[in-house]
Amino acid sequence: MIDLHCHILPGIDDGPDDLEGSLAMAREHVARGTGVVVATPHVGWDYPNTPEVIEAGVAEVNAALRAEGIELEVLAGAEVALTRAVDMSAEQLAGLRLGDGPWLLLEAPISVDSPGIEGLVGIVQSRGVRVLLAHPERCASFHTDPGLLERLVAAGCLAQVTAGALTGFFGRTVQGAARRYVDAGLIHVVASDAHDDAHRAPGMSAPMEEAGYGPLAPWMGADVPRALLDGVPVPPRPAFAPRPARRRRF
Repeated sequence: MIDLHCHILPGIDDGPDDLEGSLAMAREHVARGTGVVVATPHVGWDYPNTPEVIEAGVAEVNAALRAEGIELEVLAGAEVALTRAVDMSAEQLAGLRLGDGPWLLLEAPISVDSPGIEGLVGIVQSRGVRVLLAHPERCASFHTDPGLLERLVAAGCLAQVTAGALTGFFGRTVQGAARRYVDAGLIHVVASDAHDDAHRAPGMSAPMEEAGYGPLAPWMGADVPRALLDGVPVPPRPAFAPRPARRRRF
């Protein structure tokens, strides 16, 4: 499995405080079947991380992984806030792409309904990067505008769901949105969005299986992520029939 969204670097955002925390996360990744992780620290007004800071963190973590004999590869990337990305140059955005491929992990505002997202995403796309939308199931704008994600995907974006969202970790509203998007074929990548080794822990396959999406796990958790890192076309989604929704009992 390849995890394209994980806060594994120590001390630069709301991920682990120190290198030991990063190593604890790495051990959990390996135990849960992940072999490659893209480090995606927040880049925004609260966390003004730069490509240089991120590269240094990746080098530090990879050196520690080799020293500890942990078979995990960490690549550089970022989770770039939309409100920050629109103020960045093409060169700055290019330095924050996932694994030095063509794709940028872009985070829309989560806590508020933000009009104009389509126009802002278009501005980012015009600067030479391709956009992978981070966890739209957790963004208020996608809840209030049911067609927003479909329009953005039609405009060339891909979308990533957080594995825990499918099992209700972020509540029923988010879970319902996550399942609808996957069922509709609007989600292309599953990621852990892990921040530590316990509460927001690594792992993608198990939540996918629990939620009934096990047959899609290899595509969403390995095939598509590898295509994005390599800059090649996304392979077609395998045939999949969503399980029927449970009827409510009164």
